[in-house]
Amino acid sequence: MLVRNWMNSDVVTISIEDSMQNAIKLLKENDVGLLPVMKKRELVGVITDRDLKEASASDATTLDIHEMLYLISKIKVKDIMSSNPISVSDELTIEETAELLLNNHISGAPVLDSFGAVVGTITKAELFKVLISLTGIGTNGIQFAFEVEDRAGSIREVADIIRDHDGRMVSILSTYDHVEKGYRKVYIRMTGIDRGKIDTLVDKLKNVAKLLYTVDHKHNIRKVYNTD
Repeated sequence: MLVRNWMNSDVVTISIEDSMQNAIKLLKENDVGLLPVMKKRELVGVITDRDLKEASASDATTLDIHEMLYLISKIKVKDIMSSNPISVSDELTIEETAELLLNNHISGAPVLDSFGAVVGTITKAELFKVLISLTGIGTNGIQFAFEVEDRAGSIREVADIIRDHDGRMVSILSTYDHVEKGYRKVYIRMTGIDRGKIDTLVDKLKNVAKLLYTVDHKHNIRKVYNTD
């Protein structure tokens, strides 16, 4: 999953000499939360909703609307932008990008190609889209959460039981977080399962793994089996 396949490629940039007023206009008109700031063809900063709010907050209560409009027409982007911006390569993976944004406490970043040209932006909105796509929640299937032994074949054992009930696998995710050593948590989403046979299926699954919960997204039925 490379950034280039998920980024917002409709790049909207702004000049370093442009006004705060135009920055507000571009963010609103294009429904984006981040504008790469350019000096000619070079990326020199970014401007976000947060930058704009911080720039106007101190004077907002003392100025009337006409004075405020005049003020934001005179303030330059270069005076309020975040300089030396963090950027990401379009060849970076989505998970690497998510880690970078999280570690640097930022909501998004410009995306550069191998020549250093701005080719897109990647924000939390795009990361949410990846999460939705990977988990397959739009299929309205059933998600099964397990704690299984960390050994070869343990995931296949539970998946095969679900397949025996005509289930088709949509997604499978696994993590070692918040689990004892020697185990892992596994999240499997399946479609095509006969809802009338769920209880029988659950009983069989419990014989081979620790079933944590099930969520039937089609009927919004949630059952928790193990919470410890």
